[in-house]
Amino acid sequence: MNKRSSLDTPRSPAVVIAGGGTGGHVFPGIALAEALRRRWPQSRVVFVGTDRPLELSALALAGFDHRVLRVEGLKRRGWRRQLAALMRLPAGLAAAAGILWGFKPDVVVGVGGYAAGPVVLAAWLLRIPVALCEQNIVAGVTNRIAARFARRIYVAFAGTDFGRHGAKVRLAGNPVRASIVQAAGQRRQRPADGRLHVLVLGGSQGAHRLNAAVVEALEFLADPSGWRFVHQTGPADEAPVREAYRRRGIEAEVAAFFNDPGACYAEADLAVCRAGATTVAELAAAGIPALFVPFPFAADDHQARNVQALVEGGAALVVAEKDLTGQGLAERLNRWKAVPAELEAMAAAMAGFGRPEAAETILDDLFEMVGMVETAETKND
Repeated sequence: MNKRSSLDTPRSPAVVIAGGGTGGHVFPGIALAEALRRRWPQSRVVFVGTDRPLELSALALAGFDHRVLRVEGLKRRGWRRQLAALMRLPAGLAAAAGILWGFKPDVVVGVGGYAAGPVVLAAWLLRIPVALCEQNIVAGVTNRIAARFARRIYVAFAGTDFGRHGAKVRLAGNPVRASIVQAAGQRRQRPADGRLHVLVLGGSQGAHRLNAAVVEALEFLADPSGWRFVHQTGPADEAPVREAYRRRGIEAEVAAFFNDPGACYAEADLAVCRAGATTVAELAAAGIPALFVPFPFAADDHQARNVQALVEGGAALVVAEKDLTGQGLAERLNRWKAVPAELEAMAAAMAGFGRPEAAETILDDLFEMVGMVETAETKND
């Protein structure tokens, strides 16, 4: 490929971040891009992914360029849908190659999700260095396939296995957005008000079963004035959940999705949430203990496996969805309110699992790999 200039020339880098679709893929990519922008203010970054609303809005809010690939995942129900997805791949590959040829990146970083596949393959064909970020303890399908084309694979868990590509693997952690890293300090400075501040997260799309259990738990909580909830419901449950808090007289901020996660994390004493890898990494970076309810249908049960070490290390509890009841959840919340020392110990343990420097660690290795060296000139060119 005709590069813009030699990698040995001091200058700011150009990076393509490929993948997305869900917050679990998009937000680590944004965290990496934010770190790149802090280090090299003149760097150029473009995301290549899907047209899902969450992805479009998150990237627009963060101020990054975004290109859409018209491709579909191959893990689809029914042979007709699988065939249709396969037939879209050549056009997707051609579109990805066109984007890369025009942008001329120094490196392509795949963050998972089916949209990353054509971009990674196109980069390999154009001899552009490729790196992958794998968020979960069990590697996703796209990253497992793309591993053969990558020079580096950055993982968040020591147990993530890429088989014969293991020599490419680097344990770096999961990149976390700066606002969430800053939330740890803000939490420590927040004056106590005698209430327990609970953050409820069902992932970027919400979780109906989790929402229902929390609503049921409200009836069993001691002293409604002793609580404050921040509850991300997803679009389907927003109105009924808000009404449940109002009816019970418990102060709550309820939204389908929060665009300012740092503010949510900054006031939380604990979280009740799913166990997606990005949520886990964010809670650890902010030092927020959690009661995890893993999504029971996650591939290879990876959500439960994501939090196993945290539970064993005293940073979190886990409840299987089939065992989740409102009364049981309320009993646990009431205990934590009555015995705050338990939560404080869990918070300290959770902070010990945090890797707030993950994005910087990846950038250090990434640009050493492609032969770019940070200098005063690159920071300011």
